[in-house]
Amino acid sequence: MKRNRKTLLFVFVVLLLTACNKYYYDTGVHEAKYNGSTLAYLKSKAPFFDSTLMVIDLAGMNDVLDKEDVTFFAPPGGSINKSIIGLNRYLKFNGKDTVSRLDQIKPKVWRNTLSQYIFKGTSLLKDYPQRDTLSYVAYPGHNYTSYSGRIMNIGVIFNDAGGVQYAGYRQLFLAYIPDLSNPQVALQNNPIATSDIQTNNGAIHVLNRAKHNFGFNTQKFIDEAIAEGIGPAKP
Repeated sequence: MKRNRKTLLFVFVVLLLTACNKYYYDTGVHEAKYNGSTLAYLKSKAPFFDSTLMVIDLAGMNDVLDKEDVTFFAPPGGSINKSIIGLNRYLKFNGKDTVSRLDQIKPKVWRNTLSQYIFKGTSLLKDYPQRDTLSYVAYPGHNYTSYSGRIMNIGVIFNDAGGVQYAGYRQLFLAYIPDLSNPQVALQNNPIATSDIQTNNGAIHVLNRAKHNFGFNTQKFIDEAIAEGIGPAKP
């Protein structure tokens, strides 16, 4: 009996240590620190961030990610491409020309949307409070103001392991709040695939490409792009 208790204690300690050190989910292990700016890191990981880098440039936000102290919840290029596919499906259904180049969408749309992923100051996973979607009252995460001034909810999910509540790996979530007058209702949760990449001017948390569409709400992105006007494709 005593031996079994020791074994269980050992397993529990291992689970806790693992939970404290595994801050990635499905993109592999990344270096914790990068000797360069946030923008330089993204460029070093092309083609994964190719479309992302184009959007940053079109939004006129290169300096923000190259020089300012910010935390960037980086949407992979695939997330942007999914939203463009959604936009083109809508345009085609309505008998309009589709988008073949990102620069057909106005810079204002790119800047307003991209700014929702950027927060002033450097924040790592350990700096965010716990969030539990099944016990939201007790663990609600926290609301933060993005670079664009929009309120977003950020928190860390403590997963279970071996039947022990909250003993598993920890995963960061960025949540979009559809209705700011009811900030606890119908939050759209976006999981982070890789967190805590520290650069010379901040931190990067990479969103899960398979579970995220750029702009959080694709229809809202479509409406904004059309409202601002879509330019003709350039040769």
